[in-house]
Amino acid sequence: MRQSSRTAGLFGSAAALVSVVALVVVSPSAQSQRSAANDPYPTTSWPTNGGNLYNQRYSSLKTIDRSNVAQLKGVWRARLNGSGTAPQYSGFAAPIVYEGVAYISTGANDVFALSLDGGEILWQYEAKLDPNITSVCCGWNNKGVAVSDDKVFIGRLDGQLVALDRSTGKVAWSIQAERWQENFSITAAPLYVRPLQKDRPDSLDGMVLIGFAGGDRGTRSRLKAFDAKDGRLIWTFYTIPGPGEPGHDTWPKDNDSWKYGGAAIWQTPAVDLDLGLVYFSTGNAAPDYNGAFRAGDNLYAASMLAIELKTGKYLWHFQQVHHDIWDYDAVNPVVLMDVNINGRTRKAIVEVGKTGWAYILDRETGKPLIGIDEKPVPQEPRQKTAATQPFPRGDSIVPQFIEIAPEGHALVNDGRIFTPFVGENPTLVAPGIWGGASWPPSSYDPVQQRLFVCASSVINGFTGGGDAKFAGPTNGTSFLGGATTFTRVARTGIIAALDVTTNKLAWRYQWPEQCYSGTMATAGGLLFVGRSDGRLTALDSATGKPLWEFQTGAGMHAPVSTFEHKGKQYVLAYSAGSALIGSARGDNVWLFGLEGKLGPVQPGTPVSRTAAATPPADTSVRLPPSREATADRRSLGGGGQPDPTAAATTARRAPDLVEGKRIFTTNCAVCHGDDGKGGHTGGAPLDKMGDLDAAIATVTNGRNNMPSFRGAFTPEQIRDVSVYVVEALAAKVNR
Repeated sequence: MRQSSRTAGLFGSAAALVSVVALVVVSPSAQSQRSAANDPYPTTSWPTNGGNLYNQRYSSLKTIDRSNVAQLKGVWRARLNGSGTAPQYSGFAAPIVYEGVAYISTGANDVFALSLDGGEILWQYEAKLDPNITSVCCGWNNKGVAVSDDKVFIGRLDGQLVALDRSTGKVAWSIQAERWQENFSITAAPLYVRPLQKDRPDSLDGMVLIGFAGGDRGTRSRLKAFDAKDGRLIWTFYTIPGPGEPGHDTWPKDNDSWKYGGAAIWQTPAVDLDLGLVYFSTGNAAPDYNGAFRAGDNLYAASMLAIELKTGKYLWHFQQVHHDIWDYDAVNPVVLMDVNINGRTRKAIVEVGKTGWAYILDRETGKPLIGIDEKPVPQEPRQKTAATQPFPRGDSIVPQFIEIAPEGHALVNDGRIFTPFVGENPTLVAPGIWGGASWPPSSYDPVQQRLFVCASSVINGFTGGGDAKFAGPTNGTSFLGGATTFTRVARTGIIAALDVTTNKLAWRYQWPEQCYSGTMATAGGLLFVGRSDGRLTALDSATGKPLWEFQTGAGMHAPVSTFEHKGKQYVLAYSAGSALIGSARGDNVWLFGLEGKLGPVQPGTPVSRTAAATPPADTSVRLPPSREATADRRSLGGGGQPDPTAAATTARRAPDLVEGKRIFTTNCAVCHGDDGKGGHTGGAPLDKMGDLDAAIATVTNGRNNMPSFRGAFTPEQIRDVSVYVVEALAAKVNR
């Protein structure tokens, strides 16, 4: 099965397992009841994560434009009481603005309500997440909240969906939407969808839609709809079809791999109220790198989907990557648009994958509006690779082959996209898992008919796979079946504008560091995008020319919002940093306006993940005979001597392996993997680290892409986690 669609008449046999509750949905004539979220281009608010239900992240405001954006300064700067500033956190949440109040969630899953007039904190909700959560994949983060007239909704990393009273921040209701003990988590912002007819006493207050992460830990992901009034479940759509459902035949019949098949949902869906449809995209199949025991296309992993808003029933899908073994998630939020192609207005949907291509489809049928060709690709029988893959016609946002072999590496198939791999020796491929378009949202200008994409050009090495013996996941650990590696070639960013009528680039520029921030476009001819070093920038959306920049003090990764308040246009930004990128942490909220007086601040201390790495030296692989033993003092990753004071300052009590494991799981596993072998985020492998003093020095002082944790942990905690690495992780492979 390659691409499939089903009409409404086939909903009875659709691929959704649903529990249906009566819902009165859209009446096209009910325009007068449309809320701010349903407004095509809201002006006095920013009511959803994507700005509107189409996820366009576009504003029709143009008071701030190309001619005056250079005058932007801070009107006020608020601080969020230090929430989300610890090493494991990332700040990705787009600020929501509704009726004069801004709502922002932090990486700690805390929620703040701020007054637009002065930035004062009106209320704060503290999530108090269990530090022992083991279902977190890629850093502790949250991409934002949703609002209704009376509530604020947040999905938490521990699988809870919480509704807060919008005026007080007190919990209105809370449900365990899925359990983190079963490897689920929530990082996406929920979407609130208001019903447009309320003439029946049993009609809902509205729906809250939320998707679940956990594919990298072997879950069967799903999208759920809840009653906004009380959290009652309305329907569930499973992203991996079960027995008897369309698409189940793309999984093996001789094992239960479909039960753990992944297809996580990392982002907020889009909704077309007139069609009554919900749209979203999914992550990779699981295990990430081992395709040997999951023969078939593995639907609906790495796919775009449309389901019915009222019931959650399947309508159509388009799979971007068949039988994915490269972790090529379709993780960028889908964008809906009405686009003129060949003189005809078409209802379209677009998503840019980690492959680097934009997939432009008819959102009514799921069929390509601009051609997508199935082409043969190289094969690796031990990985059960798909014979063909979809190749969109048009331009790729990022390079899809390696022009020159990195030092110390031999290329296979020029490192082209879809080059298969198997075994312990890394096979280099471009783009790698850090390449293409990841979670940072794209934006769309309906006047220019251009999609603005923040992407990265990254080469990764892939290892593993080929193990045909089926084995399910272990709770609390990654379900990868392999690992990724990096070369010494720098990771760079790409900011680009794509003409969606042709799928051709309008302009494209390369950055010296990864592009890891969402974008926002305006009718003033502006494109706002953050930088990892803390700058918020404004570009000319027609040309990509930089027009303005402002140092916010911490990594600027969250998409910004814009709105009109008391007759003036403002831009609102959350500046908090990222654990994965290694940028400076913070708890800053900035309001920018043309009448602002506040200038930029000093940048925080970023940890570069873009510079070429130093060549690794030989690393000791022996286990110290006791916790006090030392080896040859070579540091993790090679080179340099450990800080001679590090070990001395930590010897205040006996090491605590339990505490060391907790610190590692919370702060280190995001890069180094649960088992210390590097995982799918590319941190240096630790499973051969046999030098305790070197480990202590590296945690204390940092090394290469790793930040210093001197200010984050006590000396005892540094020793705890270092002992855990040496005695629990390294010892595991050396005994």
